[in-house]
Amino acid sequence: MRGLAALPSTSAPVRLLDECAARSIFHEPWWLDIATDGNWSVAKVVRGAELLGELPYYSAHKGVWRISQLPPLTRTLGPVISPLGVDSVHEQHHRLSVTAELIEQLPRFDSFVQIFDPRVEDALAFALHGFTVSARYTFQIAPDCTIPEAWARLHGKTRNVIRSADKKLTVAPIATPSEFLQFYEANLAERSRTNVYGSVVMRQLVNAFVERKAGHLLGAYGPGGTLVAAIGLVWDRYAMYYLLSSRALAAHGGSISLLIWTAIQHAIERKLTFDFDGFSSPATFNFLDGFGGVLKQRLGVERLSTMYSVARILKRRIAPGSSAVFAPNL
Repeated sequence: MRGLAALPSTSAPVRLLDECAARSIFHEPWWLDIATDGNWSVAKVVRGAELLGELPYYSAHKGVWRISQLPPLTRTLGPVISPLGVDSVHEQHHRLSVTAELIEQLPRFDSFVQIFDPRVEDALAFALHGFTVSARYTFQIAPDCTIPEAWARLHGKTRNVIRSADKKLTVAPIATPSEFLQFYEANLAERSRTNVYGSVVMRQLVNAFVERKAGHLLGAYGPGGTLVAAIGLVWDRYAMYYLLSSRALAAHGGSISLLIWTAIQHAIERKLTFDFDGFSSPATFNFLDGFGGVLKQRLGVERLSTMYSVARILKRRIAPGSSAVFAPNL
């Protein structure tokens, strides 16, 4: 990890931003080390011994282009700003000022893209610095929701498939990361697909979040104890994220729904927001909408160099649909 802004030499320790609500599991250094293979940096704004803001970013090359995008399995990033605890006018000025300083530390990229967690609203400073700001969405279930309330909010069809799956399947923690990973890769092979996240990165991240107790793996088992569906969940001190899922071709149609419902209950018991982690298609939207979550906005920021923008336009004309902005989530 390479930090752009060196911390001042001082005997007083710099206060970290671990307690800030905007800091998610995806901001954690151990997560970024694995997801980027160490190719990430962080811009920092420090006053005296106090860290006022930080902005981690991934740095990579794609052909001749220098790019910064979300690393594999890293759903959101964005600035983390320490609040002053003052009135709204001065707080807004503080956040704009700190975010602007973070942006000014960024190196020149041909393409810079980040999506923010719903808790991060600091996109105005990016717009004022020439970035395009867009909205993406996710569903969430609040931590103060009770399990009976969450069940009542499910669409009727979703409740029915969960009931049906519950009669035929047994949900239990998956014993080891290797069992989950082998199942995931086998299902990809059965569909003649490759792992878009990278098998090595996924294996390292799954092993890491299980080892650190920052997530777990749930499986749905059929007759004879055969694993037929699985999901991976990660969490921080504020939210639990539905990160990964896989099921066998012959699995019960409600197997993933049953696992998600189980995860929702776990989040409520832990007093965490359950985040469905966005959606990449109308079909996925319709599926997740059945769980009765509240739609939350994720802000996205993007800035392109002139040459990269021209190259992307030409590529889209030659091969329409070949390049999606803010992939993988709408």
